[in-house]
Amino acid sequence: MTDNLAYPIGSAGKKWANIEKQQWFEQQSIKRSYQDEVISEIEALSPFYDVIQYDALAIDEQRYPLFALKSKHWQQGRKTVLVTGGVHGYETSGVQGALRFLQNQINGQGSNYSDFFNVLVVPCVSPWGYETINRWNPNAIDPNRSFYADSPAQESAALMTFIQSLNLDIFVHVDLHETTDTDNSVFRPALSARDALEQKLWNIPDGFYLVGNTLNPQTDFQLAIINAVEKVTHIAPADENGQLIGVELAQFGVINYAGRALGLCMGLTDATYVTTTEVYPDSPKVDDENCIIAQVAAITGALEHLLSK
Repeated sequence: MTDNLAYPIGSAGKKWANIEKQQWFEQQSIKRSYQDEVISEIEALSPFYDVIQYDALAIDEQRYPLFALKSKHWQQGRKTVLVTGGVHGYETSGVQGALRFLQNQINGQGSNYSDFFNVLVVPCVSPWGYETINRWNPNAIDPNRSFYADSPAQESAALMTFIQSLNLDIFVHVDLHETTDTDNSVFRPALSARDALEQKLWNIPDGFYLVGNTLNPQTDFQLAIINAVEKVTHIAPADENGQLIGVELAQFGVINYAGRALGLCMGLTDATYVTTTEVYPDSPKVDDENCIIAQVAAITGALEHLLSK
């Protein structure tokens, strides 16, 4: 269990008020550039995709525009694929994996999925979180627990509004994430302090795994992704309790969550096929490039499975 007595902000047994959230915000710092690492890549892709700015973060609208990229030659009757990355800004391979997937399409690496699907990619849902390497947004809110009506997180609300405005029947949604050592060392202690609740710590899984939708698990779909990713990186084994992050395995490398009830991005749509990827970048068995490749393999493994049906 974590104990908020040890956290430098707030008082034991007392939830954070605005003053504590402001203290937390003032401790954050810019560690990398959204402009250099994300926007510049989107600009390079703009001749090949329709780039849409769907909003901008209120904290700095010039610095943090929010972008989506659509495949050209969009066709109304075609099934739509949604890929989201960077809901948690600190999860680097999700952002870079979404961009790499798009880059591979124009470089002729593998199938051109735009020939079969309408492809919509939102590579960095939380750009302030990306720059500060943070799970939370500037208001100490987790965007990936905020996908519900009247969301308190601008990042989540903006994406929901955008997707709803398109009036699409989304067929598949792949949401790209990471599980890192900082989930236990940084995030959960802060969460414990913010909410004045003890938080369970768990063994961080060493390897890739998936989170499916409890209400619509799509077992074969998840298995196809695991099989594709296993060709490029290792899959996380269950712990001694047969679990990953405190949840019973549904199958090798897969657990299920109630995505919509928990306000997760994976519950954003009514897509038939939904999965959340989880890469472990702190493993001694991987590097940054391998993590990006694993995210791309998850997307392509999902789409190849659907094309084979």
